[in-house]
Order: sequence, then C-alpha cells, then structure tokens
Amino acid sequence: MIDSVTVRNAYPAEIPAIAQIWYDAWQDAHVNILPAELARIRTLESFRSRLGEMLDIVRVTGKPGLPTGFCIVKDDELFQLFVSADARGTGVAAALISDGEKRLANNGVRIAWLACAVGNDRAARFYEKSGWHNAGTVSHSIETPEGAVEFDVWRYEKVLF
Repeated sequence: MIDSVTVRNAYPAEIPAIAQIWYDAWQDAHVNILPAELARIRTLESFRSRLGEMLDIVRVTGKPGLPTGFCIVKDDELFQLFVSADARGTGVAAALISDGEKRLANNGVRIAWLACAVGNDRAARFYEKSGWHNAGTVSHSIETPEGAVEFDVWRYEKVLF
C-alpha cells in the first residue's frame, strides 16, 4: 500500500489542517502519559506556530489542501510523525517514515534516531515493525515558552546505510 501513498512538500495554506492533525494525534497519544504542564501548553495554536516556523521541512500525504499525515526530519532525527485518526492503517505512516528515512539518508545520516514517549505503545510497535530498535530510555528535555519540560522517552535508532 505504500506505493499508492504520495508524500509531498506541505503548502502554507495547509498549516491549519496539519496543525489539527498534530493536535488531535498528539492529544490521543500523549495527553495521559506526558507531564501535565506540557499537555497544557500544547494547544492547537502552538502547533500552528511551530509548523509555520518549520514548513520548509514538513512533508505530507493527502491531496493538496487535505493532508492526512505529516513527517518532519531535523538534523539526524525523525523529529515528528503524525497521522490523522481516519488515515491510520492505510499505509500513510509507512509512506511517511520511508520518506523521512530517505531524506535523512540523503543528508548523510547513517544512524537516525527518534524519541517515543514512554508508554506510547502503539507508536513503539509501529517503529519496531518499520525496522527501528529501542536503544533505551533516556531523559528528554523540551524547551517551551515557559521553560524546559523534562520527561523520559524511548530512544529508537535505525541504521540507514
């Protein structure tokens, strides 16, 4: 099914729709397992703002104007990967992770990594199915407008070439 899913660059006009996917999927996967202060500041507007700052590295699936999922890579990290609830199980996530891995490899990254919140078992199963391995639990710090928020994540890694 991956072959039938097209991954493309995101358009500025799609920021609200991508932000909604990010917000909904983040809430679904993280609101009950991450610190409450992080959940409080992860508003729909915060996702819109972050996307606006990173739009040049956002890749999406779905028809123009109707994104179904997105992936962001930064440096050697598969930084964000989220899929709308109605697109889960359709091959969208597999297409996005494959595209992200190719972008990382094309940037010369040999060993890529990603952070998966401890307790996000659905995502962990997907990453393992996609050939990533859990390299252990590490402390993770996220800078927010209100200061750093720290929590544990599973660090997943994959050798790309």
